[in-house]
Amino acid sequence: MRILLAEDDTSLGETILAWLRLDRHAIDWVQRGDAAHSALLAHRYDCVLLDRGLPGLSGDALLGQLRAAGNTVPVIMITAYNALRDRVEGLDLGADDYLVKPFELEEMSARIRAAVRRGASQAANTIAHGAIALDLETRQASLDGRPVALTAREYHVLYALLLRKNAIVTRAQIEESLYGWGEEVESNAIEVYIHNLRKKLGAASIVTVRGLGYRLKSDAG
Repeated sequence: MRILLAEDDTSLGETILAWLRLDRHAIDWVQRGDAAHSALLAHRYDCVLLDRGLPGLSGDALLGQLRAAGNTVPVIMITAYNALRDRVEGLDLGADDYLVKPFELEEMSARIRAAVRRGASQAANTIAHGAIALDLETRQASLDGRPVALTAREYHVLYALLLRKNAIVTRAQIEESLYGWGEEVESNAIEVYIHNLRKKLGAASIVTVRGLGYRLKSDAG
C-alpha cells in the first residue's frame, strides 16, 4: 500500500513514517501542502494522511481541490483541532476520517485500513478473486478458504493485483505500491515476489502479459 503523509511536525512525521514502514507500506512524506499537491499529481496513493495546518497550501484547501477535481483517494485528516465544529468541517470538506493529535498509532493503522476498504467499495473486510482472498483486517491470505502464509512484500503485491483484478497491473504500478521515495528497488524484486506467489497460490494464478505486466488469471478458482 502506498501512503502519502503530509505533516509538517518533524517529530510526529518521523514517528508515523517509522511505524508504517514496519508494515512494509510505501510512504512518501512531505511537509508542505503545495508539495503534497505535486505528489498527488505525480503518483497514485491508496491513502493520504493530511495535516490541516500545512504551510504553502493548507490541508483544507488541498482537500477541497482534490474533491473538486474528482479525486476520491481516501483522506484521513490529522490535526490538533479537536472541537466538534472542527471535526464536522473536516468531514464536510470531504475527509473520510479525522484523527485528533495526539493519537495512538494502532488506531491510526486501523483507520487507514477502514478508509482503504471503503475507497475500494468493499463492504466486508476481504477482497477476493476466485479462490484467492485477502482479509484486510488480519492481513491473512487464503486459497479455497485455507490460510496461505505471505511475507509483507508478497502481501502488498497480491493486494495490488486484487485491487485491479480485472486489469493488467504494470511493474511500475507494483513498485509504486511497494516503495516510497528514496527506497532502493532491486532489479528483479518484482519477479521474485510473483514467483513466490505462484508457488503458494498456484503456478497459473498470476499471468504474465509480456511487455505489459501481470494480471490474475481470469477464471481463477
